Amino acid sequence: MTNQKPLLKALRGESATAPPVWIMRQAGRYLPEYRAIRSRAGDFLSLCYTPELAAEASLQPVRRFGFDATILFSDILLVAQALGSDLEFSDGRGPCLSRISTPSDVDGLRSADSVPSCLQPIYETLRILLRDQPANATLIGFAGSPWTVATYMISGGNMRGQEPAVKFLDHQRTAFHRLIDRLVDATIIHLSEQIKSGAEVVKLFDTWAGRLNGADFDDFVVQPNNRIIDAVKSEFPEVPIILFPRHAGRRYADFAAANVVDCLAIDQTVDPDWAAKRLQPTTCVQGNLDPSLLVSGGQPLVDATLQLVNSLSGGPHVFNLGHGITPDARIENVELMVTTVRSS
Repeated sequence: MTNQKPLLKALRGESATAPPVWIMRQAGRYLPEYRAIRSRAGDFLSLCYTPELAAEASLQPVRRFGFDATILFSDILLVAQALGSDLEFSDGRGPCLSRISTPSDVDGLRSADSVPSCLQPIYETLRILLRDQPANATLIGFAGSPWTVATYMISGGNMRGQEPAVKFLDHQRTAFHRLIDRLVDATIIHLSEQIKSGAEVVKLFDTWAGRLNGADFDDFVVQPNNRIIDAVKSEFPEVPIILFPRHAGRRYADFAAANVVDCLAIDQTVDPDWAAKRLQPTTCVQGNLDPSLLVSGGQPLVDATLQLVNSLSGGPHVFNLGHGITPDARIENVELMVTTVRSS
């Protein structure tokens, strides 16, 4: 049955009349059942670190909408915490971390070998999910890419905090390379532990990739992601990897040409027709419906969904959003989107 799961078939390069569908951040505040379990947990990190509750949060959208994937409920910044960063989440403010501002702060981080012991509850969540998810769903693990995680560690968690990271790499480039190296090693270990615990697919989120360009993009987006992908593939060659270098623009084509990943997730600024021509010949494409359409809904949602499916119908495609679903999305619009995809 595993080999016939819709998502795995797409990631192997197979096309389908109706593509498999799931959405980024599919477990979240737009769901009343999520809000209830979040309240039960008490705080966000407690929810992440309580396997039974995290598994339930992961499964809620799969049960409600019949998505083709269950993605682990967790957070990209848990790796930073495992490396020694103080981390907390505040409602309305998002994450707050102890800041890295000097080379000695980088050198004071824990070894990447600390990850497995610190994040054991995350791996237990995956074991529960592999047991309890629907038979046709694919279990996805994930991690943040080094550049994106580094931006939060240097800014202290500011959601618009890429500028401190850019300043740090400009003035402390050697130390910044050491930070990226530590995150590469930690991410390889984290993804490997997830696969050992049951993840059938893993995904790298480089949310702030588009902030860099030129040589910096090569040094801190392309090379670190490729190092992680190469290491994970060398140990687990049959496990598909999805990469999301958000706002990479035309640089998406570089990843496709290098043939390093099984699937490229594209943000909503990417023209699907361009993606069909430049990306699909060598890789599966995931994306890229505008998340705002799940707020407004109506015929524009139906039309955009059908247009996207049609544009990417000539090759392997995983239907998804161009970024995460927002808390103000309407449940009936998610249902309409899924119905439209599956009847296309």
